[in-house]
Amino acid sequence: MTASGKLISGVRTFVSDVTEGFLEITHNSFALIGLAVAFVVITLTARPDLREAGETELMNWLQARQVQMLGMPIEPEASERATAGNPKDLPKEQAAVAFWLSKKYRVAPEPLSVLVSEAYDIGARTKIDPTLILAIMAIESSFNPFAQSAVGAQGLMQVMTTVHTDKYQNFGGQFAAFDPVSNLRVGAKVLQECIARAGSVEGGLRFYVGAGNQADDGGYAAKVMAEHFRLRQVANGRSMPTAPPPVLSTQAPALSVPVAAPATAAPLHGDKVAMLSGL
Repeated sequence: MTASGKLISGVRTFVSDVTEGFLEITHNSFALIGLAVAFVVITLTARPDLREAGETELMNWLQARQVQMLGMPIEPEASERATAGNPKDLPKEQAAVAFWLSKKYRVAPEPLSVLVSEAYDIGARTKIDPTLILAIMAIESSFNPFAQSAVGAQGLMQVMTTVHTDKYQNFGGQFAAFDPVSNLRVGAKVLQECIARAGSVEGGLRFYVGAGNQADDGGYAAKVMAEHFRLRQVANGRSMPTAPPPVLSTQAPALSVPVAAPATAAPLHGDKVAMLSGL
């Protein structure tokens, strides 16, 4: 064999050896990787706590990367916290009420649809007309869930949180006063007690506003009943005009408040005057 032939043969042998060695190493590496993967799978199957911890760490890392890229916190569950729904999913009567209130009080129909539905559910349980409950919300806060009066009445129905703290315990505490649905439920309960105590809706409204023992309620009951009438007309399919929304009822009605309550007076369930009169 010539020198050049020997050289070529040697090169071929070298290349062949290198190729075989590379394939063997690669094969062994893949085998090791496969064994490692199998070991990890078996371990995670036997230890679900490790699997859950690993998934949590991975999810946290992915969310941190996404926050870093977008420059803001990511909360996929935020929509579940929102008090909102599709008004078109409501029964015809409730949808009409929700859209009318939305137009009059310049509030989005989506959160109103939840409040209207809840008011109808509560009304069915308490035998209180749901449009009366909605009328109180309209007059009290114009559907502002964060409204607060000078004497501490809070939320949609302007319930005195400090007076009715016990009623908020089932909702996690007094901060639930600013949760629209919780405030609605507590307010409806207070209204139910006031009506039962007075023996009539109008009398119950006077107690609700804290004027049960007063000669004048500042026109509060009349305002609520007027809005209640309009809402009943809307619920019955009649067309009603939407006047500009009234001023937020974050101030106590102009009532003649005595310096001290009579010694025999029972504690009021109302919200505006109870704190001022010491009842």
